[in-house]
Amino acid sequence: MMSECKTAEASASITPVPNATSSVPQPMHGSPDIELVPANAVPVLPIEEDAPRSKFRIVAIMTALYLAMFITALDQTIVATAIPTITHDLSSSSGYVWIGGAYLLSSAAAGPIWAKLSDIFGRKPIILMADGLFFVASIGCAGSKSMKGLIVSRTFQGCAAGGLIPMVMITISDLFSVRSRSLYIGLMELVWIIAGGVGPILGGAFTEKLTWRWAFWINLPLSGAAFIILCFYLDVHNPRTPLLEGFKAIDWFGSLSIIGLVLMLLLGLEFGGSTVPWDSPKVVCLIVFGAAMSGVFIYCEKKVARYPLMPMSLFANKSNAASLLVTLWHGMVYIAAEYYLPLYFQSVHLSSPLASGILVMPITVTEAIVGVIVGLIIHRTGSYLSLIYAGVLLMTIGNGLYILYAVHTPLSQIIGFQIIAGIGAGLLFQAPLIALQACSKQDDVATATATFGFVRSLATAISVVIGGVIFQSSMDIKVPSLSHAPTNLPMNITDLLSDGGAGANVYLVKGLQDEVQQLAVRGAYAWSMRNMWIFYTGISGLAVVCSVFIKGHYLRSDHVETKTGIKKEEVL
Repeated sequence: MMSECKTAEASASITPVPNATSSVPQPMHGSPDIELVPANAVPVLPIEEDAPRSKFRIVAIMTALYLAMFITALDQTIVATAIPTITHDLSSSSGYVWIGGAYLLSSAAAGPIWAKLSDIFGRKPIILMADGLFFVASIGCAGSKSMKGLIVSRTFQGCAAGGLIPMVMITISDLFSVRSRSLYIGLMELVWIIAGGVGPILGGAFTEKLTWRWAFWINLPLSGAAFIILCFYLDVHNPRTPLLEGFKAIDWFGSLSIIGLVLMLLLGLEFGGSTVPWDSPKVVCLIVFGAAMSGVFIYCEKKVARYPLMPMSLFANKSNAASLLVTLWHGMVYIAAEYYLPLYFQSVHLSSPLASGILVMPITVTEAIVGVIVGLIIHRTGSYLSLIYAGVLLMTIGNGLYILYAVHTPLSQIIGFQIIAGIGAGLLFQAPLIALQACSKQDDVATATATFGFVRSLATAISVVIGGVIFQSSMDIKVPSLSHAPTNLPMNITDLLSDGGAGANVYLVKGLQDEVQQLAVRGAYAWSMRNMWIFYTGISGLAVVCSVFIKGHYLRSDHVETKTGIKKEEVL
């Protein structure tokens, strides 16, 4: 079970380190102060013993990191309940998917680039740069006067989030051993899930009581506080790499190819069926060239890049590949519930934006509680495999039960099904990352963690787009029939609910005075979302299959902090 993971640590057999302990082999010729030791026992660069951090400094650092994670997670879901109002105020039904999609897409594309920049320039300047960009982009979102302006600002905001998410995880991995970090990552996941849970509630409250713009203004004090605390207290290794030398070391071909891959693939999926037909040249070219860019990216990483964004050796390990696939399927499934359940409650149960946010709390609260428990279990036992197995099974069952959601589904089932799905999803936020890190050398942990973050971000972006396509395509099939007897829905209403307008025009459902017409439209929304949950249940099933290939590994409790910079990259 563990042999495959051990080969990752044994891939480099010796590493020079000064003043190593007496138990290691004899010194290298001509270097009396340098001895040969196993690579998995020590870092690849000479290190100096640093004084242990005080409890106050650790608390300050973790508070700032959790604040940064909170705002990035909050902005994934805070707009979910506000989107119908935003699209109505800015007179753009086509922006329904892209208010969330632009954020998630740019976050996915930018993540690996930020992580590699931190390997070159150090963690601190890069995480501060990402936080500063998030602050400025939030101002742009709050002040947007048009849908185009909002989407552009959301794109920059997502780009910044793509830096904050992996940088928080990487910094935690730098600070603590693989055994200890499970506790801190568990708390990080708690913060993430809480933010995702309160996001729809805050978005609904701001929309009803103030203005949807407060969904973005709220980021400023949190982002600013995180920036100030990190400036003063974050003390991880800073290589002080010269700017020109650092830019030369960036994997530009890999960066451009991964951006092109993500953009073309997701744009093709978004346009297909909603804006233009699936067989249109625009959609076909975007999807085909997007898929082709994946080949370009792999070639660049294997043959061209001196310091690759994503070393292909990471995927050579079957357990690592399985962990990343489980992360992909989990990311697609969990974001769907947080993003589309509010739409179900507003359209089918005629809930207000605030009420729809509250109705999503069963799954988010469950995920938060389970996420903390997972961190404690891994920290105490060092075991993660059984958690992954239980998670994928319960996630599949829970999403299968969502298929039963209909017009008259009782509250007990609405809550109960969410709890089952929430337990499954909560078990999988951290465990696949620990499995991935446990099978990686310490110097590869940053790359592995960044890849994990990229896969999750890509999964959420793909999921929001595909979910929207399935929902709207189903509505386009169902709605035209409502204009005939016995429903006789007016043509002006059917036009507003077709061609991508169903998500943005939810408010029309409650305004229908004829009970037969209203019930029919609510049924159309429920049927369309049922088709979407069938898709996500299938995705959950893929996670079950992939989990079988994840291997167990002993979690070490000793730790040496990772060094960054050009010299470290050259040694690797």
